Amino acid sequence: MKKLLLAAAVTFLASGAALAQAPDTLAKIGERGAVNLGVRDSSGLAFTLGGGKYVGFHTEMAERIVDDISKQLGKPLTINYQVITSQNRIPLIQNGTIDFECGSTTNSRARQKDVDFAYTTYVEEVRMAVNTKSGIKSINDLGGKTLAVTTGTTSVQHIRKKARDANLDFKQVMGKDHADSFLLLESGRADAFVMDGSILAANIAKAKNPKDFAIVGEVLSVEPIACMLPKGDAKLKKAIDDSIARQVKDGSLAKLYDKWFMQPIPPNNVNLNMPASESTKNAWANLNDKPMEDYGN
Repeated sequence: MKKLLLAAAVTFLASGAALAQAPDTLAKIGERGAVNLGVRDSSGLAFTLGGGKYVGFHTEMAERIVDDISKQLGKPLTINYQVITSQNRIPLIQNGTIDFECGSTTNSRARQKDVDFAYTTYVEEVRMAVNTKSGIKSINDLGGKTLAVTTGTTSVQHIRKKARDANLDFKQVMGKDHADSFLLLESGRADAFVMDGSILAANIAKAKNPKDFAIVGEVLSVEPIACMLPKGDAKLKKAIDDSIARQVKDGSLAKLYDKWFMQPIPPNNVNLNMPASESTKNAWANLNDKPMEDYGN
């Protein structure tokens, strides 16, 4: 009998510990009256104009998510913008510094071990940017060249695989963030920069001479991009997913995409002219949180 009681007690304590460990970010947001939002400063989906102003397709979408969470909680919420990088975004989610982030993070099985993802809101095509005078048109032209990639991104894996398949030998230099990687290309220290197409387009748009650069070559991979949030936080995930579903249903997400990819955008009023891909449209029509491995790259 004592053994049964002991076993029951252990089970009860274990269950209680598991419940205690389950994150409840919505409760924390409600208590502080603010959302600690992770944003990017040099992504194609989220970037800064300086002076604490953060903009872009995913940044504005996140602000609308916060509005919906505010309505759900029945109280006004402010936003504390926290700039994140490819290297620190997951740790900052895990340690609670940020509540969630909407930048340019690829949903992958490896990352799903540490964090959760909301519905996919953008499906990215990884390509490369080059100087128009370089003569580089495809991956096969990279032999003996210097290639810039951003530390902590999935693009590193894709270019290494393509290089092995094509038996190419090139030098690789790492940028600490996307702006740094593009600077390597812009300054001539790299011959190409491999990254998400939207990130390449946004950095070209902000370049001193945008016409000097072009996005070329074959698509290296197709990757689902989604907001990232704490692992196991079912309430927060539902709140974010519900907001995304609402934005898709009422057409506001498509209009927001048009604003940031089909019209002139700051700071240089350049039109990226990037219509939503069929993969992105399909993600909106069939909302899901599948990792990139399910996309058959």
